[in-house]
Amino acid sequence: MTAHVSPAPSGAPDLTAPRWLDAEEQRAWRAWLFSAQLLMDRLDRELTRSTGISHAYYEILVALSEAPEQMMRMSELADRCLSSRSRLSHAVSRLEERGWVRRQVCAEDGRGQLAVLTEEGFAALDAAAPVHVESVRAHLFDQLTPEQVGHMRDLGETLLEHLDPAAARALP
Repeated sequence: MTAHVSPAPSGAPDLTAPRWLDAEEQRAWRAWLFSAQLLMDRLDRELTRSTGISHAYYEILVALSEAPEQMMRMSELADRCLSSRSRLSHAVSRLEERGWVRRQVCAEDGRGQLAVLTEEGFAALDAAAPVHVESVRAHLFDQLTPEQVGHMRDLGETLLEHLDPAAARALP
């Protein structure tokens, strides 16, 4: 079944029509999208090759290392890592197998589970961090001028404020 949309009154803008990107917007969108995808792929490949830790696992370890007492509710960790609950649970299971994370029942309510970074997990993160930061520096910051870095920060903060104001306020 298709919906019938009445045409806009004569002279009024058609608010149902797509707001197509012009050529410059299309070029900017595709350059940003493809470069972001290529950058994330490169960071993941280099980190995995050098340390055996995928970028997704690295982000979980980072989030836990920055949390109070190096522990976080599983639901909060999933939100922080932009992951589904089931995908995060699977990843934490893999990290548990390595001895880097353990789960424990949340003492506050007895229902929720916490992911806790172990000493071994912190050591793995500590060993991987120099590889990750060098990769970020080489493939991102070394390619930009200081002015471009400022623009990148401004763009990121603007988009964060629109997409997730709480995350924008949490930035250091």
